[in-house]
Amino acid sequence: MSAAGPHPGGAAPDTRVLVVDDDPSLLRALTISLRAGGYDAVGAVSGEEALDRVAHWHPEVVLLDLGLPGIDGTEVIQGVRGWSQVPIIVLSARHERPSKVEALDLGADDYLTKPFGMDELLARVRAALRRARADEPGPRVEAAGFTVDLAAHRVFRGTTDVHLTPKEWALVEALARHPGRIVPRHQLLLEVWGPGYEAETEYLRVLIGRVRRKLEADHAHPRHFLTEPGMGYRFEP
Repeated sequence: MSAAGPHPGGAAPDTRVLVVDDDPSLLRALTISLRAGGYDAVGAVSGEEALDRVAHWHPEVVLLDLGLPGIDGTEVIQGVRGWSQVPIIVLSARHERPSKVEALDLGADDYLTKPFGMDELLARVRAALRRARADEPGPRVEAAGFTVDLAAHRVFRGTTDVHLTPKEWALVEALARHPGRIVPRHQLLLEVWGPGYEAETEYLRVLIGRVRRKLEADHAHPRHFLTEPGMGYRFEP
């Protein structure tokens, strides 16, 4: 891996990059280089740890090795794509074309073969962020009666701050980031509670009820946080 060159324009502060690799020396080198480039980079050494980090830390880009112990990289891609569209850049020593095709077909956004230059990796990260941010909703989602401020992690009714518990906010955020789209129950359970809770639909039903009581004008007849029977929930601004 060659040394990084200048980082044109720098990274936005606190841009989170998750690096997943079971090689401790490479993992350390990548995280140090990314931090030097202005990113908030953390590492994971297994597929299980990677899924947990994606669910709870919400990285903006994932750099993923395919050859991981336990859950391998292809399974991580499948797991993440079940509920998140975070950009995934595969970093792999596997040169065979079928490995690349499989990773891209499963939902990876890019593929970089080891060894690679750090300047090229940083360019790929910047490109992935540009594409992802072009598709994101604005930092504030306006609804009739309240505003969801995704940047500040707060909800306002007029100028009044509506108090939400961390899990209530996590649910509101997960839905507000995809206005008008059905978010599956298993995705919401994974984002709010993490791995191992995908079957706990009662938790989700109780939590959505609490959110409706705080944010809906008539929580018995919601117009913003809607149930899609048998599928999940949908946020309509």
